[in-house]
Amino acid sequence: MTTKPRKALLTTLLLLLTCALALTGVVLRQQSYDVHEERVSVPAAGHELPGVLATPTGRGAGPFPLVVLVHGDGEIDATHDGFYRPYWEAFARAGYASLSLDKPADWLGQTMDDRARETADAIAWAARTRPDVDPARIGLWGASQAGWVLPKVVARAPAPGVRFVIAVGVAVNWDRQGEYNLRAELRAAGADADRTAAALRTRESTLALLRRGGSYEEYRASPGADRELTPERWSFITRNHTADATGDLRAMRAVGDVPVLLISGADDLNVDGAETEAVYRDLLRPGTLTVRRYPGATHSLLRTPVERSSWRLALTAVFAPRALFPPGLLDDQQRFLEGLPG
Repeated sequence: MTTKPRKALLTTLLLLLTCALALTGVVLRQQSYDVHEERVSVPAAGHELPGVLATPTGRGAGPFPLVVLVHGDGEIDATHDGFYRPYWEAFARAGYASLSLDKPADWLGQTMDDRARETADAIAWAARTRPDVDPARIGLWGASQAGWVLPKVVARAPAPGVRFVIAVGVAVNWDRQGEYNLRAELRAAGADADRTAAALRTRESTLALLRRGGSYEEYRASPGADRELTPERWSFITRNHTADATGDLRAMRAVGDVPVLLISGADDLNVDGAETEAVYRDLLRPGTLTVRRYPGATHSLLRTPVERSSWRLALTAVFAPRALFPPGLLDDQQRFLEGLPG
């Protein structure tokens, strides 16, 4: 190789190395959060669950008010694969610590009551064992399926009780949520009237099977059965398909003035945010509910064009994770916490 090609190759390699180092620096900065994370182990509902306690940096040793996170559906670890860290940072800027646990391995065997006991045990553990947590200022953040857990915990918590709730993309009634989700996805797919009617008939036959306690084998033999649905998932559905938050929301009202921030995305295909808002306004104490609905946001409260593009989602999660969320989402939660009493 002559001198000129060798120099050109070396220059190219140097430029590539410089770009790689610059990109690495960007990723490291974007993935750095202004919280201190401590790995913990929490006895909850018969399990010893690993988790993370994230506390504010630069604010001393506390005690800090605490946000206990309640997951949505699925197998989720304490960080939700890093998805929760921007939330923890926003909470920390308001002076709050965050506690999040891994879901138990047998989560498909749980009911919503089991999940409420698990959450209550996590609150009790933090209040009893952590000197860096203020036991009089503990509240809840929960997403999606957590909508059937949060009101239960608030209604049953012993004094001093749950002091606030942030509810993200939550429904009220399991069956109505399922029908809304089905219709929304059919509309998004451009389904015609015949296809929609057929899908709704299949749904009704599945509901009838659930109501009479039908087996997984019966479900598999039914027309239109989802071949990917496992026996464990069917069992989970049979335990929980009657979930309805109405009674627990009424019980919440009796507890006292618990501030609630209700959050939804305008492009949510899973949950009817307008219905949830109407029920919450009707059942909660006047003056306790704050509602935020974000245009261009999905059920996960991610920006719609980002979530619906796999490559954009992956790149944003790595290079700009805070930009996954619609404008104002993290700031609004920070301000809500800053405005709470105490």
